[in-house]
Amino acid sequence: MLSYRQPGTVLRDLTFTVPLDHSEPGGEQLKLFAREVVAADKLASDPPWLLYLQGGPGFGANRPNGRDGWLDRALNEYRVLLLDQRGTGRSSPASRQTLARFGTVREQADYLAHFRADSIVADAELIRKQLTGGRPWSVLGQSFGGFCVVTYLSFAPDGVREALVAGGLPGLDTTPDDVYRATYPIVAARNRAHYDRYPQDVKRARQVAQYLAGNETLLPSGAPLTVRAFQSLGQALGSSAGSHELHYLLEDPFAAGELADDFLYQVQSRLTFAGAPLYAVLHEACHAGTGPTDWAAERIRDEFPEFSAEAAVSGDDPLFFTGEMIYPWMFEADPVLRPLRRAANLLAQRDPWPPLYDAARLAANDVPAAAAIYYDDMYVPLQYSARTGAAIRGLQAWVTNEHQHDGLRVSNGRVLDRLIALARRAV
Repeated sequence: MLSYRQPGTVLRDLTFTVPLDHSEPGGEQLKLFAREVVAADKLASDPPWLLYLQGGPGFGANRPNGRDGWLDRALNEYRVLLLDQRGTGRSSPASRQTLARFGTVREQADYLAHFRADSIVADAELIRKQLTGGRPWSVLGQSFGGFCVVTYLSFAPDGVREALVAGGLPGLDTTPDDVYRATYPIVAARNRAHYDRYPQDVKRARQVAQYLAGNETLLPSGAPLTVRAFQSLGQALGSSAGSHELHYLLEDPFAAGELADDFLYQVQSRLTFAGAPLYAVLHEACHAGTGPTDWAAERIRDEFPEFSAEAAVSGDDPLFFTGEMIYPWMFEADPVLRPLRRAANLLAQRDPWPPLYDAARLAANDVPAAAAIYYDDMYVPLQYSARTGAAIRGLQAWVTNEHQHDGLRVSNGRVLDRLIALARRAV
């Protein structure tokens, strides 16, 4: 068990073994990686555990640098476990390389179906029993991690001492269709706000779209850069600095009449799913619907004609960027997703999915809980989060416009401090 130090902290690298399918504990096993972080001056006092569940789905836990960000506040009183959820980070990966071992696409899809929040919570329960001696622990979920926390309160509340959610209260019965009908208008409003702030970007974005419409363009990876791919850069608009980052990306996209290499490399880093293929594969399936997702973002997009690029390419309208949406064409374009496209199609038609939440159990909740609900959240709509916050007995909801979706990460511990105080008020 590797132990090492960073400024003000002591860390341990931990590994655990869990079943792929928790209903078959003797079947195929996965390796899970987690990093324990404790304040150096609290090492001897054995502080209680706080499990951190990262956003996504499909991203590993953050890699700490001393007591940076929200971790500084957490380490004042907790021993923190940064879990790489199954399929992410240093846990058993789920990627085109590892999935190539399956003989059929159906086997790939059946395997990937075990990487949602219900399995992640079952993993956490096995880990908790090993680390805490059976005592409940506190759980903090960011974004999709918050979805996992609500699943935890639904199916294993006895394992939770207090539940903290930042920007991740899901609708308990909302389908992906519901989510996208709510988020497309929010994304459109973010586009308008961006162009109000940076009016020069209207012309720049249109010029890039017009160039892409008339010229076959490849990213350095060989992936095609189409107008639709360019539009998907709008996912950044949901973060606190995303509008500014998009503006700087558009500052000087051309060189000698073609798209500049620097621009293309920057775009590639924002569009590739190399670091999180599960994000693309399971993004729609992480919502509450139990029926087929059927590529909801693609279908619902047709209801919002402002996202059509035609008027920008052939006229003077502004180009609208899209948000946190996954489209089937991404599995043709991105080389790391291309081998998974047939499995992704099977998952999009999968019926049924097991339920992720238990509304009756949540209505009887007795675990102290608090949630930050961001009023302007582009990814997790306020209307569904507020409804869920009211449906979870005793949950203290904090609706705020002080932060965007990344408030936990950028607030230097203030969001976490407020959540801890609210949860203790619920006792």
